[in-house]
Amino acid sequence: QVQLVESGGGLVQAGGSLRLSCAASGSLRAVNVMGWYRQAPGKQRELVAIIDSGEFIDYATSVKGRFTISRDNDKNTVALSMNSLKPEDTAVYYCTRRHLITGDQYWGQGTQVTVSS
Repeated sequence: QVQLVESGGGLVQAGGSLRLSCAASGSLRAVNVMGWYRQAPGKQRELVAIIDSGEFIDYATSVKGRFTISRDNDKNTVALSMNSLKPEDTAVYYCTRRHLITGDQYWGQGTQVTVSS
């Protein structure tokens, strides 16, 4: 099992910044991808950004140029720096980790990000 603990959500005004962090523990495998998804009320969960153990990165089009994902393989953490936040970025943000060989995927409990206009 893998446990993911997120931190860093909160309330911010439009144009502001937040940084989310996620720490993984448990039965961790070296070849993996970590990332962030989000789910707004009444909408499906959607990909925000992912980064794999080889540092390949991908972003949702809506956050490119505003969000930056990074990871520390030694500490098994992933972070999401969010700048120029917009009200449409308001959602619960979930950290995820997936083992690339087994396909097992794990989720954090979610952290609320609210951007006021």
